[in-house]
Amino acid sequence: MTRLGVLDGDGIGPEIVPAAVRVLDAALAATGAAPVEWVPLPVGATAIETHGSALPDVTVETLTGLDGWLLGPHDSASYPPEHRAVLNPSGSLRKHFDLFANIRPARAFAGTPALVPGLDLVVVRENTEGFYADRSTYRGTGEFMPTADVAIAMGIFTRPAIERIARQACELALRRRRHLTIVHKANVLRTTTGFFLDICREVAADYPQLEVDDFHIDAMTVHLVRRGADFDVLVTENMFGDILSDLTGELAGSLGTAPSINASYDRAMAQAAHGSAPDIAGRGVANPTAMIASGAMLLDWLGAAEAAERVTRALRAVVGDGVRTVDLGGTAGTAEFTAAVVRALA
Repeated sequence: MTRLGVLDGDGIGPEIVPAAVRVLDAALAATGAAPVEWVPLPVGATAIETHGSALPDVTVETLTGLDGWLLGPHDSASYPPEHRAVLNPSGSLRKHFDLFANIRPARAFAGTPALVPGLDLVVVRENTEGFYADRSTYRGTGEFMPTADVAIAMGIFTRPAIERIARQACELALRRRRHLTIVHKANVLRTTTGFFLDICREVAADYPQLEVDDFHIDAMTVHLVRRGADFDVLVTENMFGDILSDLTGELAGSLGTAPSINASYDRAMAQAAHGSAPDIAGRGVANPTAMIASGAMLLDWLGAAEAAERVTRALRAVVGDGVRTVDLGGTAGTAEFTAAVVRALA
């Protein structure tokens, strides 16, 4: 029996994470697969109250013995000042477990108000260095102030990190439409993102089956809005990937549908790409699609491909039948939508 962690998080997390658990259990049962043993663990604001930390040691220690987990969104901006001063739970887990590959699909749902109809792409984001200073050093945050009037953030780019994310992107493109796009800013940041571009090209040369092109990050935003359906797999550094994947999620119709997985070679964390949405927390109206789809990505990563595919089909069938949450132009609440997905799986 696979053991997976459950970390509800903040805001709408305690609503959408249990919804994902319910759907994943139903999908596994529908395929005759062994059930998952879910291991609830403290994280976020409730963990600060009970354990004095948003990411208690007991949570990290337990996760070390698990293959993967579901992480709900966190609202670290609302934490007490001393807890805001340290790396947030998501960043800490990515850094601690070297979850170097952040895979973020964006696919429009038929019949929903997608800004780019037909969008179906994946952003492959390097997750451990780049211009995200909170993950670019062994100790500390990669930000420092040599004087009271000067603030500096380091952007780190290393060959091993670029090679491994480029290879992940190439392998993914092979399984999709065989089109890889490298996103960079090599015309200005020549030494850093130019290095990223050069190494991605080197790795991609091992995959002659792929069509490979590249765009500057600023031009890429325009191309995605104008012709996002033309792209397949995008590979880029940490901060560019975070920004682009929010854009592609909204272009697909709603960030509420944007899933992601953070993976190393031996463990993975499923995490919706959106935030904690404290303004709608507790109202039962949150869209659980992104969290459910992230869970499906985790099942696929664990080898339960049939169950993962069933979840994907069920989500699309339910939305296609008109059962939609408010962000997709419907009226269904979290519980109603989840129940419809479970019925579709049955």
